[in-house]
Amino acid sequence: MSSCDPSLLPLSLEDRLSDAQEEFLTAHLSQCERCQRELEHLAGQPQVWSRVSTALKTACAGSGEAIFTDESHTTEESESAADFAVEFLSPSTDTESIGRLGDIEILEVIGHGGMGIVLKGFQPELKRLVAVKVLAPQLAVSAAARRRFAREAQATAAILHPNVMPILTVHSTGKLPYLVMPYVQCESLQQRIDRTGPLELVDILRIGMQTANGLAAAHAQGLVHRDVKPANILLEIGVERVMLTDFGLARAIDDASITRTGIIAGTPQYMSPEQARGEPVDSRSDLFSLGSVLYTLATGRPPFRAESTYAILRRLTDESPHPLREIAPQYPAWLGVLIHKLLEKQPSDRWTSSTEVAQLLEQCVAHIQQPAVFPLPAACQVAKPKWWRFSAARAGVAVVVALSLAMGMMFLPPLLRKNSRLEPTMATTPAPAPPPSESGGRQPPESPTPPTAPTTEWNHGEESLARLRKDLDSWTRDAQQLWKTPK
Repeated sequence: MSSCDPSLLPLSLEDRLSDAQEEFLTAHLSQCERCQRELEHLAGQPQVWSRVSTALKTACAGSGEAIFTDESHTTEESESAADFAVEFLSPSTDTESIGRLGDIEILEVIGHGGMGIVLKGFQPELKRLVAVKVLAPQLAVSAAARRRFAREAQATAAILHPNVMPILTVHSTGKLPYLVMPYVQCESLQQRIDRTGPLELVDILRIGMQTANGLAAAHAQGLVHRDVKPANILLEIGVERVMLTDFGLARAIDDASITRTGIIAGTPQYMSPEQARGEPVDSRSDLFSLGSVLYTLATGRPPFRAESTYAILRRLTDESPHPLREIAPQYPAWLGVLIHKLLEKQPSDRWTSSTEVAQLLEQCVAHIQQPAVFPLPAACQVAKPKWWRFSAARAGVAVVVALSLAMGMMFLPPLLRKNSRLEPTMATTPAPAPPPSESGGRQPPESPTPPTAPTTEWNHGEESLARLRKDLDSWTRDAQQLWKTPK
């Protein structure tokens, strides 16, 4: 949805939207704060929840009436809060509780959003704290919203893994469906990024590894999360545990509804290109979203950003993200190799599975902690670019030529090495001795004969240089051929 359409909100509450429209609206609500606020207004503003506590505690004190002391609240809002107190929460005798939900004492509101609220509760029989996720009152009349809520419970209950937030129980038949989860003191990964900015390398790898393990558990059950993002990744405070949550958009891989074209579900900044095009998706779609999360952890911002949803979707499908090292040069090059492979446009070009990604990240953690003991995984090695191979080949040819020149100079005649002017050396042939005369004496010397033509070593040097020139021409042709035909 590229623009807000507030008219869809009341239609959804009245259960008058088709499944496709409801899916479309759900995707839009996941990233549109304005529509979330409007939905919160329809479902009961956050202030109303605080007045519920006052109403219930007053009722428990024996007055029997819900009293709101803030005169700025309208009668309609007060009645809405009172109705919720009467119809949903039961009065509690515990002074620390704002009401009772079944066997759970509700202590406080710990979060809220467009789809509902999360309450902190306590189970006296089991003596444990729990988190109760409640569907917003006005959404409870929507069959589509109830199905989505039940789907989250069913999907999560099927996954038993330390890196997935478990669901203890679910109640979907009451006026307001709710599910019960363990209460864990944690913050979302988005909150961590907003608070600290980019994370340290070891933290990026550790969070990515545990998230990939959680995804592997979901994929083993045949589920695709479809909404992997920092807001849906929880970090337990005090321990290094990561938990994947919010499976409200999860689908079975073979679910027919997942293959309908034109249906876009997920958060645009973190969805995969196939999600953005409304195409069928499988587990590799979650890997792309994981790559976007890791990119955000390293840079402090998603890889695909724009001012509108439509522009984000276009960038997802048509553009590549900026190289990681251009934005965050403090990280090693192999981290960029790992993340950018997750962000490949074609699913077949990504890593094959979340299990493989988790193993690679685990090996990378071991490598940075003990590099002398654990080598970097071969799959993360930085491949040498083609231009590097071309330059290396040219350098090799240059070295061969230089060595050949040096060897050629060694074989030149000594005169060529000593005399740069290469002056010829003259040599004369001595005249033969005159034969003896018949009388036994020697004949008088005849007039001297001209010397024979001088011999020179110049021709020998020219032959060596000619051979050298021929070799150089051959090496030059080989180098040119190597440059034109890279290997």
